[in-house]
Amino acid sequence: MREKIIILDFGSQTTQLIGRRVRELNTYCEILPCNKFPFGDETVKGVILSGSPFSVNDKDAFKTDLTQIRSRYPVLGICYGAQLLAQSSGGEVGRSASREYGRAHLNVKAPSDALLGNLPPKSQVWMSHGDTILRIPDHFRVIASTEDVEIAAYKIDGENTWAVQFHPEVYHTEQGTKILDNFLHICGVKKDWTPESFIESTVKELREKLGDDKVILALSGGVDSSVVAVLLNRAIGKNLTCIFVDHGLLRKNEFETVLADYEHLGLNVIGVNAKGRFYRALEGVTEPEKKRKIIGKGFIDVFDEEARKLSDIKWLAQGTIYPDIIESLSITGTTIKSHHNVGGLPEKMNLKLCEPLRLLFKDEVRRIGLELGMKAHLVYRHPFPGPGLGIRILGDITPEKVRIAQDADDIFISGLRSTGLYDKVWQAGAILLPVQSVGVMGDERTYENTIVLRAVTSADAMTADWAHLPYEFLAKMSNEIINKVKGVNRVVYDISSKPPATIEWE
Repeated sequence: MREKIIILDFGSQTTQLIGRRVRELNTYCEILPCNKFPFGDETVKGVILSGSPFSVNDKDAFKTDLTQIRSRYPVLGICYGAQLLAQSSGGEVGRSASREYGRAHLNVKAPSDALLGNLPPKSQVWMSHGDTILRIPDHFRVIASTEDVEIAAYKIDGENTWAVQFHPEVYHTEQGTKILDNFLHICGVKKDWTPESFIESTVKELREKLGDDKVILALSGGVDSSVVAVLLNRAIGKNLTCIFVDHGLLRKNEFETVLADYEHLGLNVIGVNAKGRFYRALEGVTEPEKKRKIIGKGFIDVFDEEARKLSDIKWLAQGTIYPDIIESLSITGTTIKSHHNVGGLPEKMNLKLCEPLRLLFKDEVRRIGLELGMKAHLVYRHPFPGPGLGIRILGDITPEKVRIAQDADDIFISGLRSTGLYDKVWQAGAILLPVQSVGVMGDERTYENTIVLRAVTSADAMTADWAHLPYEFLAKMSNEIINKVKGVNRVVYDISSKPPATIEWE
């Protein structure tokens, strides 16, 4: 049985980052709401308590009884977790005279401590708290301080419990990975979570779970569904049928290119050209959410029609990944958003769900894809929205507008690839605005369309900054698009971050 670390989520925006850091140390972990600890699970080897947007003194703060957890497992409290441990043991937490946000310098006071002892005496950490621990019980021992915070880290005597008021999971904490690694050593967990071990165990589990049943999978061309397809193909071979629907809103030549890629992977793929059907359904529709719903319903209908041509299908496979699962539940268990990337299909078709990547982060999915022998350009392909260009063409959709958006996007993406910028960007694309402006080409006055170029950097798409692409590159892209894409006479670059903007425009 696979050993694990449990991360109890108290609502911090960096909880997923804790999980990713632990996984990067080849250790399996699961993130659970703070009130959902899996007592009785013999595979649990240690527990990490996350931060929180709340103060422990808020009446609505998330709290849970930690007594049984502390008596059974090694525990590491981070920020809010540290303050909750102290307060629940009789300590005092309150507003600090000097709130710490950002960089601080940690002074280790316990050179023999198992958590911090092998760190340099001084190192940079990242703070983000308005409250601080004012007083700790007698059996708590301070093991590190900063210039402004005396109790920056502590150990509870007689327990395998540690706590830090800074964030070891963030990049700016110089020794953060080492601190988490030390905690894993304290837990005695086996560091056997690797792409190779995941593939081996998952293929075995899929064979046992699916047997001779037949499975269908909706392919999008993205890395998640592609990795699912290759895993399932390795496990059940010909019993997997993939369906790739062209709704007419893909990138230029993408339908043909992706089908060729899948042929290289040895997959059984049915390609469906449904452009006309989608264009007719979208005619005259301008409202973004209505466009999304039409595209989503159209996809479900086409997929369902194709699937019914097959016999004895028992399972629907999906490329659901771990952030989808985490974000689908709040701490109280209330659904925030549906994570099914082809929502409505399981109920409509009476199929069982197969989601072999549901416990992986995006970077882990990519590592698995490379280990499976997939081509790098497929593994590292930028995210592309399910509705495709339907939400990158503002206003109504027409075949002519699709052509303009595809041609502009193709020049931009090809340019990023040829200059080595593609892999430095999380996501990029061209947006066609429902705006025309005056221009001059040769001696003629033009009144044509505006293209917006959008490129962002990000780690997980939760937040994103606009990519600071070289001016020379942007000038070249503008010139090529205006010269080569009929119907465009103006190109602009989006320099909005997320938040407050979103990555996509609709």
